[in-house]
Amino acid sequence: MSTIELRHIITEHLSHIDDASFLNAIKTIIESKASEGTYKLSDHQKKRIDLARQQLKSGQTISNDDLQKEVDQWLNSK
Repeated sequence: MSTIELRHIITEHLSHIDDASFLNAIKTIIESKASEGTYKLSDHQKKRIDLARQQLKSGQTISNDDLQKEVDQWLNSK
C-alpha cells in the first residue's frame, strides 16, 4: 500500500471519530513526526521538569526500592 493510499484511508477514518482525547493523542503523534525530531514541551511539562529538578537538588527523593514498598503497602491496604 502506498503512502498516498495510507493517508487517504487514515483521513477517511479520522473524519468519523468524535473522541476528543483520542484525536488529541493522534495530533500529538503527528506533530511529533512533523516537527522533524524536535520535541516541544508544553508550559506545564516545563514547570513539572523544573519542580522535579528543584526536588532533586533539595534531596526530596526516594529510592526505587522504597517507592515499590510504598506502592505494595498501598495496594495491600485496598
